[in-house]
Amino acid sequence: MSVRPLVLVVAPGDEEYRGYCLEQVADAYDVAVITTGPLTWETPYVVDHETVSDFGDVDGLITAAEAIAGRRPIAGVLTWNESHLTAVARLAEHLALAVTSVESVLTCRDKAAGRAAFARHGVPSARSITATSLDEALAAADEIGFPVVVKPGAVGGSIGVIKAEKREDLAAAYAFAARGVQLHGGDNASVLVEEYLDGEEVSVECVTVQGVTTAVAVTHKELGPEPLFEEVGHTLSALDPLLETVAPIAAAAVKATGVSGGIQHVEMRLTATGPRVIEVNGRIGGDWIGWAAWQATGLSLPRIAADIATGTTPDLTPTRGQSVAIKVLYTPQSGTLTKRSIVPGFAETAGWVHGPAWLMNAGDQVLLPPDGDLDSSRVGLFATYADTLDLAVARRTATANHITVTTSGPGAEDQ
Repeated sequence: MSVRPLVLVVAPGDEEYRGYCLEQVADAYDVAVITTGPLTWETPYVVDHETVSDFGDVDGLITAAEAIAGRRPIAGVLTWNESHLTAVARLAEHLALAVTSVESVLTCRDKAAGRAAFARHGVPSARSITATSLDEALAAADEIGFPVVVKPGAVGGSIGVIKAEKREDLAAAYAFAARGVQLHGGDNASVLVEEYLDGEEVSVECVTVQGVTTAVAVTHKELGPEPLFEEVGHTLSALDPLLETVAPIAAAAVKATGVSGGIQHVEMRLTATGPRVIEVNGRIGGDWIGWAAWQATGLSLPRIAADIATGTTPDLTPTRGQSVAIKVLYTPQSGTLTKRSIVPGFAETAGWVHGPAWLMNAGDQVLLPPDGDLDSSRVGLFATYADTLDLAVARRTATANHITVTTSGPGAEDQ
C-alpha cells in the first residue's frame, strides 16, 4: 500500500478546465474523489472513489467521505469548484480537517458579506447595496450614482454582471442579473448594485497558511466590450512589478473575510485612486490561471492547496521565470458550431502552445452573451508561453491566426 497521504477532492470538474489540478495533486499525493457519476478522465489519477447525487447535499458528502475513510484515513479535503465551496467546508469541518472556517467561506461566497467585511476592516473596495426588487435597485443606483454595476450576490464567472450607464439602463440590467441568480443560484439570492470601478482588472493569486497570506502572482484580465464583463484572455508573468503594490491589499482583503487557509483568487481594479478589491474567491482561479501560475513561476497551486489541506507547510519559492498568455475562444455570432480547429501540427511544431482545449463540438449550439453565458458561449481556450510577456502575447496572436472557429448563419466569420 502507498505511504503517501490521501487527499479527498470533491467535484474535480472537467478535464478541459481542471484536469491539470487533479494531475498536479496526484503527482504528490494519493487522491480519492467524490463525483456525481462514474470515473472518466479522472481514472489515472485516482486510487479511490465514491459518488453522490448532489454536491450540495452535505449529509451525502459526509456519507461518501466516511466510506472512503473506512478504507483508508483521509489526510485532507479540498475542492476548486466555486459552487461547492460551502458544502465542502462543512464536510472538512465534520471530518476535523478544516483549514478555514465555514463562516469565512460564506463571507467569500456572499459578495454582499464580503463587501461588508472589507468596509469594516478598511480594505479599499466599491460601495455596494443589496436589492431584492427593481425599485430597490433604482434607489440604490440613485444613491451610489451612475454608472453602476449590477450583479448576482453569489455567482462566479462574471455571469449576470452588467454595467448600467444611466437610469434608463437599470431595468434591463436588473433583469439580466436576476436571471443569473435564477439560473445559477448561490449562497446569496439577491442582486447587488455597486459603484463602478474604472481601470484595469487584475486578480492576485494568494496562498494563506495559518492566517498568513502570501501573494504569488498577478493575472492581468482582458475583458470583452462593456456593458458586460466577459473574460476573453489573461496574461501572467513571474516577477510582475505590480505584485509588490497589490500584495498587501490582497492580503488585507483575505484577512477581512476571516479566511485562515487555502488558495485565494482576489479580484481587484487598478483605479485612479489605487487598487480596489472586487471580491475574494476561496479557490484556484479559473480559465487555466492556476496552470499559468505554475508555468510562469513553477508554483503548483493545486499541489500547494493539497499541502495546506493536509497540514504540510508548502514551499513558495518560485523555480521558473516565464510569462503566459491565455485566450478564450468565442464564435463571432450565436448559432450552430460548424467548425473549430487548429492547423494540424502547428502546436506540436511550435513547442510553446498549451492546448487548445475544446469545450464544444461541431453541431453544438452556441449562445453568446447577453442571451447566453460562459457555459453556452465558450468554444475552447489555449495558452502560449515564453521568457517575456511580449513574446508570449505575440505567440498567442500567431496561434490564434492558425485557429478557425465558425458558426452557421448569415455573416459568419472566422475567429
